[in-house]
Amino acid sequence: MKPLMKLTGFAATLAMMIILPLYFLQEPVSQAQIQQDYLDRSIENATDVYAENCVVCHGAAGEGIATIPALDSEALRSMPEDSLYKIISRGVDGTQMAAWDVDEGGILTRAHIQELTMLILNPAWDQVKIRVADLGLTPPTPAKMEVSDEMVSAISSLEGSDTLLLGLNIYAENCAACHAANGGGSSIAPALNTDELRQTPVEDLTAIIENGVSGTLMAAWKNILTPDEIDASISFLLRWPEIENSGVEFPEIEMPVFESTPEMIAGGDRLFHIACKSCHGVDAYGTPMAPSLNNPTFLSETPDAAIYQIIAGGVSDTLMPAWGVRLSDQDINSLVAFIRSLENNTQPILQP
Repeated sequence: MKPLMKLTGFAATLAMMIILPLYFLQEPVSQAQIQQDYLDRSIENATDVYAENCVVCHGAAGEGIATIPALDSEALRSMPEDSLYKIISRGVDGTQMAAWDVDEGGILTRAHIQELTMLILNPAWDQVKIRVADLGLTPPTPAKMEVSDEMVSAISSLEGSDTLLLGLNIYAENCAACHAANGGGSSIAPALNTDELRQTPVEDLTAIIENGVSGTLMAAWKNILTPDEIDASISFLLRWPEIENSGVEFPEIEMPVFESTPEMIAGGDRLFHIACKSCHGVDAYGTPMAPSLNNPTFLSETPDAAIYQIIAGGVSDTLMPAWGVRLSDQDINSLVAFIRSLENNTQPILQP
């Protein structure tokens, strides 16, 4: 009996000697796999949160839209995790970046914000872009002025053509959506092709472009355009008559007027739930971040033209951005048609 017990004990000891080293060798692999699984789940969850709340400003793949910065950025990826978390949670003063934490008046939980932080630090933007498209939440492509070969050829004959061409391309990409392709201005921004502007000192124009204009839609471009690009833009503006005389024809863009049709209302409904739902809530019933639009007081006191202007131009000192630089006139009119259609079903507000 004793020899059998000794043999059993020896076998158990031998097994432990073999298994324990294997366990300790395998343990780091298991821990790494657990961490990777957690990261994958966090990114997967963050993708839907991003698609529903962030994509309309930061783009379908974190590329940024207009003056809104990109999230697909080495600068952000090198930022401490707690600092990035605080930005999402508390927002950034003086910008359109709102506070998203529910404790700060936002609509996201701490878990959501932690997952978004993980997504930015461990990017999977190709995956995000596919998911955004699958959900039908890809934001509209900003309207841009096309620079034709004829325009390039005509400007190339002028002195300093390289600078003028650079200015033209910057204007087409960043300015035409608000100031119109022909520089004649629009409902959301003043004309730039004017004698008054050409009489403005260069240093004043530089300051306007660099720092923006408080209380208007004119953003600060000093962190987006280089000094050379700003100088080229100013040269382009100051020499506009000379450019036109060289044979360059700038298209006339008139604001079309659209009637409210079932197709427009349906399109506005879809666009609202892409661009506006995260702040104004499902069916425009409002959230802590933005007021309800689906109420009789707002709809009865606000004409269509005013709703259009609010969407296109934004509202100063609020989180409401200017959508005129990103949406076409038809997109905005579709949103107006959708918001106006809510009037048919809205309930009266009982007075105390």
